[in-house]
Amino acid sequence: MRPLTAFAELAARFQSTVTVFKDTTQDSGKNGKSPWDLLGLAAEQGSDLIVQVSGPDQQAALDALVELLASSVGECFDQPLPPKG
Repeated sequence: MRPLTAFAELAARFQSTVTVFKDTTQDSGKNGKSPWDLLGLAAEQGSDLIVQVSGPDQQAALDALVELLASSVGECFDQPLPPKG
């Protein structure tokens, strides 16, 4: 599973709103529960992202997303990208 899909599927398990920003401009936020919206960030490997979580289960959602990013998704990024072509 691609990191983007894993993130969106995990975020969708929570009631809270999950918004992901590529930079500090608030108008660039994308729905963290939608793989299609996350693709719109055009975030390349190594990009800094801001994750904002708001809602009744926000702490549980944030903890789970941080754990995902620190573990399994992070492992995906440790692998070299396949050559283009």
